Amino acid sequence: MLRYISLDPIYRKFNHDSLTFSFFYAFSENYILPISHDEVVHGKCSLINKMPGDRQQKFAGVRAFMAYMMAHPGKKLSFMGNELGQFVEWNYEKELDWGLLQKPEHQQLHRFSRELNLFYQKMPPLWEIDFSWDGFSWISNDDYTQSVIAFQRFDKKKKNLIIVCNFLPVDRPDYRIGVPESGIYEEIFSTDRTEYGGSGVTNGSGIRSSKKFPMHRQEQSISLHLAPYAVIYLKLKRHSPQKRMSTFKKGKKKELQNSKESGGTTSQKSSARLKSSKEV
Repeated sequence: MLRYISLDPIYRKFNHDSLTFSFFYAFSENYILPISHDEVVHGKCSLINKMPGDRQQKFAGVRAFMAYMMAHPGKKLSFMGNELGQFVEWNYEKELDWGLLQKPEHQQLHRFSRELNLFYQKMPPLWEIDFSWDGFSWISNDDYTQSVIAFQRFDKKKKNLIIVCNFLPVDRPDYRIGVPESGIYEEIFSTDRTEYGGSGVTNGSGIRSSKKFPMHRQEQSISLHLAPYAVIYLKLKRHSPQKRMSTFKKGKKKELQNSKESGGTTSQKSSARLKSSKEV
């Protein structure tokens, strides 16, 4: 994955397998996903300096990589200095470049790292089932031309999160993915928030699914706005009214069926008693 994010975006579509290959063996052992100290020394560049593009794109690339890593099955292990956006390589003879926190963009990355960790702790689907296919499901893994992937994570209660990753510096205002349930979805975390140094693109809390566009082996889909180099987390906010109405109708149908078996509905029984009393 570090090799993939180091590539110029124009070459990423030819290396899409570097983004998805780890999922083929992710559940064969109990993995830890480390950003090793060996990856940020000896001319290999610091994490932020591995990112292509201008300064703003480098910060966006780090945020996208870290959010992707948090969503990937397996336990996580970062390396000191990554949360600061340290441009120089790690040097065991020197302390971290804490002075960077005087600069707004480094403060924002530091805040992002802290809040991403807190978000991870609060979301059981991201860590309860790390070593089995029961905790993971693809939505879309083959959109190599746009370098976008989407997948789900599950906890032990089958509650899920949807993660969508855009690994190109391209704004996608109407990107559609299939979703497993019909209803209203909400964006609960995004790497593109302004407080993290992003552009502030948001999908809000009213993302409505549509059965007019079934896709990705799902009966319904949602339309999303994906910012450049952005990763977003989504969850189902509430089921569609149609589903609730369907459940209501099933309940009424069952009630009618039971009432017929017991000699009619409550209203029918009341009418019969009233008629009988009049005759008397």
